[in-house]
Order: sequence, then C-alpha cells, then structure tokens
Amino acid sequence: MAKKTALLIIDMQNIFLPMTTTSLPNVIKLSNHFSSRQYLQLFTQHGHPPSDFEPPITNQLVLKWGNSGSIHTNTPEWELIPSIKSLVTSQSQVLPKNTYDGFLGTGLEEKLRAEGIERVIICGVMTDCCCDTTGRGAFNRGFETWMVSDATGSASKSQHERGLAAWGFGYGEVLTTAEVIKRLS
Repeated sequence: MAKKTALLIIDMQNIFLPMTTTSLPNVIKLSNHFSSRQYLQLFTQHGHPPSDFEPPITNQLVLKWGNSGSIHTNTPEWELIPSIKSLVTSQSQVLPKNTYDGFLGTGLEEKLRAEGIERVIICGVMTDCCCDTTGRGAFNRGFETWMVSDATGSASKSQHERGLAAWGFGYGEVLTTAEVIKRLS
C-alpha cells in the first residue's frame, strides 16, 4: 500500500516572488497533481504580528533581521502570491508561522497525524531556510521527507544548490517535480 502523502507549500509570498522564477510553475504543477488526486496540501505563510515587535523582543528572527528586515503580517509583502493563493481550497489550509520551522506553534504535526500522513513533500521558498528547517522538522518527527529541487528557490542559485546538497545528505531525498509525479502516479 502506498504511503499517505501530503504536499507542504512553504512561504510562497509576494516578498519572495523574485526567488520563484523557476520554481513557481513547478509548485503549481505539484499542487494541481495533488488536487486531482485529492491529496492533502498545506501552505505556510511566514509573518510577524505586532506582538513580535514589542519589548522585550524574544523572536529570534526579529532580533536577527530587525524591524525593517522582518515580514510584517497583513502587508502586501506578506500576502501569498496570487497564483498560489488561488490554489488554496476548502480541503487545504494556510498555517501562519513566525519561525523558519513550519512545525513550531502551527499545529502542522497534529494535522498530519490526524490525516494519517506518512510522507511529506516540501516545495516553496527559501530552500536553505524555511524549506530546509521544515523538512528537518518532518524528518525528526518520523515522516519520510522529499524536497523538490525544481519547486524550491532561494536568494541565489548557489545558495539553493548548497541547501539542497546539505539537506539531501542528511534528511531525505531530493527529487524533481517530474520524479515526484512519476513516483506518486
């Protein structure tokens, strides 16, 4: 019997649009494939509510990137890319997060367990930050985890490639969109 699989679409937001030139069409292709089979899709949306900026500041990303370098919720930069937003259905869910890890404080693990998910497929941005950290979180929680090389993106090609190499070495398989679709068909 095939493993029950979910697609995790990580932080496909307007602020990251320049990093999605290559990956966006493949994220859409994966989402459409999952939709046609009624497989679970979950989206994350990174952002910091006003409380993250109130002293004493304890959110490590806000401390690292500062007020101007952080993604503020309810701003145009925080919004999902329109072509991604159109993929969100009543069967999927958008999970807000304020760390690199899609599992921390989001209910993601509980949702996956409730659905009987055994494998997660990671796509989105940034390869070497939120995708990597969420993928490691999945691996460390016992989920088989695949990272999709041509459906992830980062600030530069070399950063993306280094992220994939490091992640693939220790945590799971790195596959292309075509390979994922073939394996799930």
